[in-house]
Amino acid sequence: MSRPAPRGADPAGLLLLVVTSLGWGLNWPAMKLLLEELGVLSTRSAGGILGCLTLLAVALARREALAVPRALWPRLVLVSLLNVTAWMGLASFSLLWLAAAEATIVCYTMPVWAALMAWAVLGERPRPARVAGMVLALAGLALLVLGQGVSVGVEKLPGVALGLSSAVLFSLGTVVTKRWPLGLPPTTSAVWQVGIGIAPLTVAAVIVDPWAFDTLSPRGWALIAYGGVFALGLCYLSWFAALRRLPASLASLGTLMTPVVGVAGAALFLGEPFGWREATALAMTLSGVALAMRS
Repeated sequence: MSRPAPRGADPAGLLLLVVTSLGWGLNWPAMKLLLEELGVLSTRSAGGILGCLTLLAVALARREALAVPRALWPRLVLVSLLNVTAWMGLASFSLLWLAAAEATIVCYTMPVWAALMAWAVLGERPRPARVAGMVLALAGLALLVLGQGVSVGVEKLPGVALGLSSAVLFSLGTVVTKRWPLGLPPTTSAVWQVGIGIAPLTVAAVIVDPWAFDTLSPRGWALIAYGGVFALGLCYLSWFAALRRLPASLASLGTLMTPVVGVAGAALFLGEPFGWREATALAMTLSGVALAMRS
């Protein structure tokens, strides 16, 4: 049984949270680079399979029970499709229309949607500050997408729609999990969710987007290894460990470091522009999400 999180900010928990945010944030520019060599489905399925194997190895090393009660399977499949299939698939496809920095900002509006869904599913009525935070975050997205003109904004609308859909569905998975907890050991839960969630993407990759690993460069293999072993595998473990050591509100707010890392990484490694528009949109979006989370 996990020990209850302490009331204060545990230094080890904060370090784990920073590691998680760095790993997840840098995975956005890494994905953008990998899409130059592989299709979306191949990229995600390869990383997902490697991440699942990494988590399985950790679960076996910890001797965690992998059995799932029969009554739990429908709920496990549902949250896997929401938290992994929808999130990984839709967010990855958004990169075909959006820059890595833009996709990161759009997808990490999920705390706002989670707050609204918690009102509907859990009865947590949003306060005025939470509504104001949502408006501020959406205004930041509008500036990001439409700031260079309506024509440019319209061209990016498919990517924005996919990114927002991934955020909404992931938020729904979060609320469903909170309403009906799985009750599995952390690593076991991650193994099954990633394994079940990646299965539809893998089948789709085999049919629609066959793997072309024979033409993959050494850089491409390194990016797959990073995304699978670290961003999808070990970072999930560090996230679960952070949740056990920190108050839930602090841990959730800490994930807002991820889009900051993603935007900075895209500017550093991909040479994507980072001017006043991107900086203002980032500040507005993060401020809105933070306001929603604090209320």
